[in-house]
Amino acid sequence: MIQKFTIKGEYITLAQFLKEESVISSGGQAKWYLKENTVKLNGELEDRRGKKIHAGDVLNLAGEEYEFVSE
Repeated sequence: MIQKFTIKGEYITLAQFLKEESVISSGGQAKWYLKENTVKLNGELEDRRGKKIHAGDVLNLAGEEYEFVSE
């Protein structure tokens, strides 16, 4: 099942998304989380915490799939 995530503004960074979804408790943990866990953005491995996610992007994380939509 794909979960919808609404972006307020033009984009959200990967670290901001992880924090919003309570995957991590602070932005500083994103670097370590991304080293130890598989995260795919639009089917490609992604480990950059500052990666900008835009509406239309699809993220796979911890067995969950998120589709990003604009507000």
